[in-house]
Amino acid sequence: MRFLFLSMIIAAAAASALSLSNVCTDSNVQSSLAPITINGITIDSNSVVATPVYNYTASDSDNYPGASGLSFCNVTLSYSHNGISDNVLLWYWLPAQSQFENRFLATGGGGYNINSGSSGLAGGIIYGAVTGLTDGGFGGFDVSLEEVILKANGTLNYEALFAFGYKAIHEMTEIGTALTKNYYNTSKTYTYYQGCSEGGREGWSQVQRHGDQYDGAVIGAPAFRQAFQQVNHLFSGVVEATLDYAPSPCELEKINNDTIAACDSLDGKVDGVVSRTDLCKLHYNVTASVGKNYSCAASTGFGGSTPAASGIVTAEAAAVANAILAGLHDSKGRQVYVSYQSSADFEDAQTTYNTTSGQYYATASGLGAAYIQQFLYELNATTMSIDGITYDTLRGWMLEGMQKFADTLQTVWPDLETFHAHGGKVLHYHGESDPSIPTSSSVIYQDAVRRTMYPGLGFNESFAQLDDWYRLFLIPGAAHCAPNAEQPNGPFPQQTLKTVIDWVEKGVNPKVLNGTVLQGEEYGRHEDICSFPLRPSWHGENSTVQCVYDQVSLDTWFPDLNSIPLPVYADP
Repeated sequence: MRFLFLSMIIAAAAASALSLSNVCTDSNVQSSLAPITINGITIDSNSVVATPVYNYTASDSDNYPGASGLSFCNVTLSYSHNGISDNVLLWYWLPAQSQFENRFLATGGGGYNINSGSSGLAGGIIYGAVTGLTDGGFGGFDVSLEEVILKANGTLNYEALFAFGYKAIHEMTEIGTALTKNYYNTSKTYTYYQGCSEGGREGWSQVQRHGDQYDGAVIGAPAFRQAFQQVNHLFSGVVEATLDYAPSPCELEKINNDTIAACDSLDGKVDGVVSRTDLCKLHYNVTASVGKNYSCAASTGFGGSTPAASGIVTAEAAAVANAILAGLHDSKGRQVYVSYQSSADFEDAQTTYNTTSGQYYATASGLGAAYIQQFLYELNATTMSIDGITYDTLRGWMLEGMQKFADTLQTVWPDLETFHAHGGKVLHYHGESDPSIPTSSSVIYQDAVRRTMYPGLGFNESFAQLDDWYRLFLIPGAAHCAPNAEQPNGPFPQQTLKTVIDWVEKGVNPKVLNGTVLQGEEYGRHEDICSFPLRPSWHGENSTVQCVYDQVSLDTWFPDLNSIPLPVYADP
């Protein structure tokens, strides 16, 4: 009997392999593409390259668990827009027939990259989804928008900008879903999206503009309203220049470590994780670090070499940290934009050491500098000095970009009626200690959607309706789209796509999100993550998390951005 069972397994594997080798051919993919007609697009059938891949192993990732024994058809092809001399590359992984689960997954990128390469493709194939990505027409899958945003004549490349803004992923999804139906000879597929950071913004671009195309979306820490987000990267350096104090990275690290230690227990449990940054904002001030010793070994990082440092935390360093945490305000004292939560690294405030003078000095963040130079000023430069830049300068740049990129990079349209009417579900998550994209930016956007979609209902009543199809989860201790090395015991939602699949296909509404500790001594421990606006609370070290309503702490998430004459989030 055992021999018979083993023989059946081998036969099934052989049949699957034979099936894949039969269908994963250039000619079969070409025939699956042939019926596809999309206005203004010509698919180049001669560009198709189809290669069978057998027994692939997807390594464990922050965004999905590892899996082995995967077989799929690796397909690349290109298309062009009629009347334009362009060439857009597409890359799809199509599961073997026996592993296909009637799903298609669109994926996004990060930074100024429109895709995440093979790591993004692997995230869908483990769930039986045809998974796709695009190069946006930039000239290769590893070419970023930053490299093509300017034409040879020094003007903005609007074709690339609109492709990056929303068009390229929409077209990749249109072609990909049609290819999926033809390749597998099926009329029904579920279409999903998954992405974080820039990939999160790209996800919202699809949900907002093409809501009836998607059944579910996983959107993490979205880099939307880029006119504010990218300029905001410069804010920390301008604070240091304005206050005329450039602290060493070690001094800021000490301030942040003290913050984590002091605010750890505010959620009711001491575990090295700040689960309630809102309570930290209410009850802790970084001036508590003044006078304490700090010491760090020499290091080499992205910004260059940093010598060993030691000293006592100064009042000037605390003033810099407090100003950063307060967010950008203009010269009239009005708030322009939000900042990072207490316990997030001071990533944008990292200073550079001058070996000649032996001093640290404030520098401009690379992302912020590239945005100002290339996108706003249309100059072929990616660095800049922050000398002479004021808080009002930053505000002006934000307003300029808000107008210039309203229809491409802002991506804050709050009316999601088309997506909701289609039955779509969106799982939106954001690390509570994100040092790159302010966590509150996600909170404020969800609230704009709530008030737009349910204008006649109160706060609790409208959230009860919104929770049926749009949930936001703030991940305790998490950094930007990943677990946080400084808060290693924090849970991270590794299976968000599976959660959305179960929500869409089985009706399982995730009232809490399953998180897993992915590092450190507590690796593998599971912990529930609360759905906003409920906040986590424990009553003793061995208790389970309670998701509670706390109005006082909730109020900290909704600042009055009264310096901007128009709503930052397109509020009604």
